[in-house]
Amino acid sequence: MSLVHIARASDSPYVDTVMHGHTLSAGVTVRPAENHWHMIVSKHDGGTNFIITGALTTSGIARWGADGEILWIRLKLGTFMPNLPAKVLLNKETILPNGAFQSFWLGGSTWQLPNYENADAFVDRLMHNEVLAYDPTVEAALKDQPQVLPERTLRHRFLRATGLSQTHIRQMERAQRAQRMLEQGISILDTIYDTGYFDQPHLTRSLKRFVGKTPAQILNSNQPQL
Repeated sequence: MSLVHIARASDSPYVDTVMHGHTLSAGVTVRPAENHWHMIVSKHDGGTNFIITGALTTSGIARWGADGEILWIRLKLGTFMPNLPAKVLLNKETILPNGAFQSFWLGGSTWQLPNYENADAFVDRLMHNEVLAYDPTVEAALKDQPQVLPERTLRHRFLRATGLSQTHIRQMERAQRAQRMLEQGISILDTIYDTGYFDQPHLTRSLKRFVGKTPAQILNSNQPQL
């Protein structure tokens, strides 16, 4: 394996997961779509970059070089940057300007680069200084909780905070559920029935779009090697 990493849940109400990894050699893999955006610290060839990675609407190819170090901070849905719209960040990596002494520029100020241990406190400081904001209507909408907002206002706030529509996120989450079921050895037909796809071609199109693999490829990849 050319990439090794560890991950942990977060105590911050604005962070989903924090991951830290090292690349042992150059590599390439099929990566799934991603409905969350990330803050990333990448160290490679003596340089360090702070990168904002927006949500990824479809699966694609991920590549990395050897001897690198990466910190991923996966933000919860509903956490966003008021001055950097989520829709603008879709399917992009934005490298922020470096400052002095292991710092970078964001929101008109310099910030010390976070690490695996202090990532939660780092995000909380950004929130306190209004570099980040959180819209609770996103989580409420995804949980189908009653809304007092007009539908048009809700769609606008959802798109502002995530860059995606509710429909797109639900389609992505359904594909992820189907992937988990197939990885557990559940049959294709049972997966179709339990996740509400029309038929196998519908499931296949969805998995190829959001996961980058067909149902058969997912099933076969989890078969024991003889």
